[in-house]
Amino acid sequence: MVTAIDTILKRKSVRAYEDKPITDETKAQILHAAMRAPTAGNLMLYSIIEVNDPAKKATLARTCDNQPFIAKAPWVLLFLADYQRWYDYFERSGAEGFARRAALVWRRPQEGDLFLACCDAIIAAQTAVIAAEAIGIGSCYIGDIMERCEEHRALFGLPPYTFPICLLCFGYPTAGQQRRKMTTRFDRKFIVFQDKYRRLGDPEFEEMFAEEEGRIFKNAAEVKGAASVGQVVYRRKFAADFTLEMQRSVRVMLESWRAGEGEGHS
Repeated sequence: MVTAIDTILKRKSVRAYEDKPITDETKAQILHAAMRAPTAGNLMLYSIIEVNDPAKKATLARTCDNQPFIAKAPWVLLFLADYQRWYDYFERSGAEGFARRAALVWRRPQEGDLFLACCDAIIAAQTAVIAAEAIGIGSCYIGDIMERCEEHRALFGLPPYTFPICLLCFGYPTAGQQRRKMTTRFDRKFIVFQDKYRRLGDPEFEEMFAEEEGRIFKNAAEVKGAASVGQVVYRRKFAADFTLEMQRSVRVMLESWRAGEGEGHS
């Protein structure tokens, strides 16, 4: 018998899929599981867009850091942090007048509301991932959806109080993907602390990255003059062009969220 723990521990990102469609019934099962995920105050501060249009999937393959497999994925879901639905309802239900009569603050969604909605959306997304894994369907998160906000907003008609927090590709993994080794994770002692945060020192960082350093420095092309894993990752991830674009894009979306400006705001 396969347990929930077994399912979680065997899961890995899948970027190559069999030419096999996911049935509507199976999609409905996964979406039902996602919508049973924990949510703040049962507000369900997220929306899910099924991306079925091949042209839109092809666009995402380009805008999400040029990843062709996105266009080939049998099923693509966009998870949005979403306070637009509730704010629209507040306006339509007379909440503003009620707030003023009851001496309550009348306000628009702010940064804390965004963070809470992002939590809701990501929890729902991960629940969909585990549900899919349990029935043999692989998945891959695409964080690059937070880049190029102008294009993605136009592509999906996103109003100001929505935030595209993650894109998910689903499909039945190829035999090669099933055989592929699991990626390693850091040892628990570097991640799990008791009662308070603990900053790591040099000996711990050395131990933490020993295995990764051995792997990276076998590949001269990946090193390119770097002298440590930290330098490699800084160049490859933290200071990479796609990361800098993500910072710009998120900044624009945050400013729009604060201002409540954009298409679809009443």
